[in-house]
Amino acid sequence: MTDFVGDTARMLPKGFRIGAATASAQVEGAATAGRRTPSVWDAFAAQPGRILDGSTPAVTADSFHRYAEDVALLAELGADAYRFSLGWTRLQPGGRGPLDPEGVAYYDRLIDELLAAGIEPFVTISHWDLPVEYERGWLDRGTAEALGEFAGLVGERFGDRVAAWITINEPATVTLNGYALGIHAPGEALLFDALPTVHHQLLGHGLAVQALRAAGVTGGIGITNVHSPVVAASDSPDDAAMAALFDIVHNRVFADPVLLGRYPEVPEQFAELFGAFGSVPEADLATIAQPLDFYGLNYYMPTRIAAGAGTGESPDGEAAAMAELPFRLEALDEHPTTGFGWPIAPEYFGIALAEVRERYGDALPPVYITENGASFADAADAEGRVDDPDRIAYLAAHLGSALAAVAPGGAAEGVELRGYFVWSLLDNWEWAAGFTQRFGIVRVDFDSGRRIPKASYRWLQEVLRRRG
Repeated sequence: MTDFVGDTARMLPKGFRIGAATASAQVEGAATAGRRTPSVWDAFAAQPGRILDGSTPAVTADSFHRYAEDVALLAELGADAYRFSLGWTRLQPGGRGPLDPEGVAYYDRLIDELLAAGIEPFVTISHWDLPVEYERGWLDRGTAEALGEFAGLVGERFGDRVAAWITINEPATVTLNGYALGIHAPGEALLFDALPTVHHQLLGHGLAVQALRAAGVTGGIGITNVHSPVVAASDSPDDAAMAALFDIVHNRVFADPVLLGRYPEVPEQFAELFGAFGSVPEADLATIAQPLDFYGLNYYMPTRIAAGAGTGESPDGEAAAMAELPFRLEALDEHPTTGFGWPIAPEYFGIALAEVRERYGDALPPVYITENGASFADAADAEGRVDDPDRIAYLAAHLGSALAAVAPGGAAEGVELRGYFVWSLLDNWEWAAGFTQRFGIVRVDFDSGRRIPKASYRWLQEVLRRRG
């Protein structure tokens, strides 16, 4: 358990926040409690074959009923902060109208419990959870306006007690998995015709920032993007061109407008693919580029890209639409992998931070690592305990890589890194993978709901005890 404890504890700067993260659809359950209405993930999970094990978000880790246990686990861990998301359809059934009193009461209880335990609430407003009533989802500009309205309502209600607000989580994953490849909700496979969802999500972010500021929230405001350093599979010009294309579509179209107020320049050979950005109103870009108090960066892995069609494999499951793209993902066989098959490459964490520093310079606000973690094939003993040395090694190496990169002389020197959130506090319902992937530092028995801290939890607890 004590492997890596001392080195990690010594690296933590004074005031550096350590926390854990979850998302409402993945842990709350209680689908029939109060007046919660279906989200796009309820509808997606109801379609045969969409979720790997056929499960649904109806119960998950049942945090709606067991939130006090979860806060107690965070307090015992020594966590500074807890990042969680708001269930849009729990707070605003049907996606319209005033906030529902029962939904508000749940989040009041959770926030107050956190504050009583000395834990800062970091609230994500939209974490892939959208009311089914928005039939075209993020393809419709009206969804951006709805997010802004919802942000204003929750800002007015909870804004005096929330330490930090994240408007939207990983718009890249929503666009690519949900609208381009069809492997996440709502299940559209539009390839490059999905690009309007980029602009509408970012516009929703900007409108949410404006609404939160108008509501007078006391906490900082930011966005969370997932960054993946992209490497070409070879030195060939074709592979290099496709790696650049993937970098644009995965990283830059989501970060550049927020931080620079413009979409990235696209090589002429790809210009037609990005026609959705050709007539974006300047007023929209000004809204998207609202000044931020922090930038949330999620890191999981690098991506290796080669020219030519692939077989339909993606990091998050089989996607037939992948075979229609002009590039393919190549394995990084030199690295070990997580339970999801993702490469374990902590050195690229520093590269991700260095890339955002180089690209955005003084326009980059202070940074929080809002997600980093790994699933592994945890084996529980007869008491439900899990010894997970691979997860301990993963977390120690990745946190160490990030801190080393931003230290004096590091590749990302100049980035003000303020904190790190482990994904995830709990084993949860892992979207299209259902219950087949366990990311938590706390094991959840999905039959009984029982929580059992893993060895990785005890490791992080000791790191936090010994810091400073």
